Order: sequence, then structure tokens, then C-alpha cells
Amino acid sequence: MSALDLLHWARTAALQAGDYLRRAQRPHGPADWTRKGNRDYVTEVDRTAEHMISDVLTNGVPGGRIIGEELSPTLQTHGLVWVVDPLDGTTNFLHDYPSFAVSIAAAVDGVLEAAVVHHVPMRQTYYASRGGGAWLDGQRLHVSTITAPEFALIGTGFPFRDLSGLESYQRQFAAVAAATSGIRRPGAASIDLADVAAGRFDGFWEQRLSAWDIAAGMLLIREAGGKVTNLEGRNIGIEHTEVVAGNPAIHTWLLDVLQLEISTPERS
Repeated sequence: MSALDLLHWARTAALQAGDYLRRAQRPHGPADWTRKGNRDYVTEVDRTAEHMISDVLTNGVPGGRIIGEELSPTLQTHGLVWVVDPLDGTTNFLHDYPSFAVSIAAAVDGVLEAAVVHHVPMRQTYYASRGGGAWLDGQRLHVSTITAPEFALIGTGFPFRDLSGLESYQRQFAAVAAATSGIRRPGAASIDLADVAAGRFDGFWEQRLSAWDIAAGMLLIREAGGKVTNLEGRNIGIEHTEVVAGNPAIHTWLLDVLQLEISTPERS
């Protein structure tokens, strides 16, 4: 199938899951949440949305494999692979904080071909195909043109599962905050990356994200003219990794700042 065919099925699945999530009743309290890990939860709503997406994708495109946190968390890159987060921002969903999304990407032999991020509360759908640009409900997206860090707005994600990197993150946060116009943390990485593609955020970084958190957002940013790498500056693919993203100028600056804070952990 072409990238546009894959995009069609990704959009179909994301929109159906989004409709379900808007109708779904939130669990009444923590007694109905399942703990996946430290400060990390899953509910029957996540599972139902993922099964719904899986049914649409496997029926629409037989032969593809699906990876996602609930159904099949083992990373694969051979052949057609769907990288799915049925509810990115589960904690936001549980607290009725309006920042959560459905994220679906299609990759063939490790190359991202199509991507959809559906912002559920806002009913906005970001999408991209390889070589076809990035779009928001029919409007072409471009990363921002801000090049001076002092005018930049940067998105981030705080460490919350594994706090072993908290001290290095705090140093990074302080350095970025001191040099920019602001930092924001809405709490759903797929939306954060979509905001970079749309030019709302000039850059973004997080120490550790899963492949299904970032796959769709990476293609959105690249098709909008931006860059997405790890902290070493390597272009990343279907993997669990740290993320540095932005328009080309801010990405370069942000990478330099973050690398400096890693290389100088103690200061007199």
C-alpha cells in the first residue's frame, strides 16, 4: 500500500477511537485504575480503544503487525508495523485534564510512512505521510521560524516513572528556562510533538519516551521542516529513547544546551 493508503487507515482508526474516548466514562477513582508502574496507569478504556484500533487496522490492511504498550510491547521493524498509543496522556484523561490523544504511525521496514495524532478533547487531527507534508485538518503545517532562544517557547516532559535522572533534568530545565521565553509541560508527548510541527512550540525535549509516544509526532515534525534526534544528535526511529525536537535553529541550540548540562554534572 502507498503511504496515503496507510494514512487513510490510520486516520480512520484514530477518529473511531477518539469518538469512543469522548463517550467513555472515566473510572470513578484510583480503585478502578491498574498500575503499570510507578505513577503509570492503564484502564479498561485504554484497552478497549487499543482493541478497536487493532481491529480497524488489521481488517483494513491485512498482514501488518501492531506494537503498543498494552497489546504487543515488543519493538519490531520488519515489514509493515503500526505503532499505536490508544490513549497518550492517560493520567490527564483520568483527571479530566483536556490534553490526551490517539497516536498511530505506520512504518515499513523501519521507515515511517504515515502518522496521525488525534487530539481528543479538541477534536483536532494532525496527520502526515512521507514526502506529503504535515497537516492539521487540511491546513499545511510548518515548524516555527524563531531562531533566537530568548523568544522561544519550549515544551518538555518531566521524569515520572524513573526518577534516577531527575537531578540532570533539573539542571537541563534551569539552563533552558534561563535562556528562553518559557517552558510548558501539558503531559502528552504526541501532542507536544504535534505542537512543534504546528509552530506553537519552537522546541521540545524529554529524557525518556517510548516508541509509541513519539513515532507519529516524529513524522509530523520532519514533514513540517523540523528535526527530531536523540541527545547525541542521531536521527531516531522506532525505539525507546530520549528526544530533542524543534525547528532546525532551536533544535541545534537546544541540543547544545542539553549536552552541556550532561557533560558538567557538578559545578563549584
